[in-house]
Amino acid sequence: MRWDYVSVEHGCLMLPDSKTGRKAIRLNAPALEVLQNIPRLGGNPYVICGQKPGCHLVNLQKPWRRIRKRAELHDVRIHDLRHSFASVAAAGGQSLLIIGKMLGHTQPTTTARYAHLADDPVRSATEAVGRHIATAMAKGASADIIELEKVC
Repeated sequence: MRWDYVSVEHGCLMLPDSKTGRKAIRLNAPALEVLQNIPRLGGNPYVICGQKPGCHLVNLQKPWRRIRKRAELHDVRIHDLRHSFASVAAAGGQSLLIIGKMLGHTQPTTTARYAHLADDPVRSATEAVGRHIATAMAKGASADIIELEKVC
């Protein structure tokens, strides 16, 4: 990623090319803060610089292993971070449509693979509705009872 892709004022990355073509990736405040704290090396247009002057890092595996060791996360893959991001969004009640947009998915079927992540918010919503109904019933709320006709 090049520094000229970063738009702090718009809070996004403007990628000129990706799997799905040109796109903007929205950045949250913590991500922007991390980017603003990365030192810029003169003559190097890249955010994550390589060892050769003017070049970007070409292999994240060695630094990733050091990061995992320091964090004591021995079996975490880089892609797991993306999955965790989606999990936190789903647990927070975000819809799969919004999660798909955050992840840059163009097809709903791609995000549908994350559907299992939305189970906890659905369970939470079901519990909230159930508690509401149980509370109303426990208070002895009076209501008109309407008999329904049997259709079948």
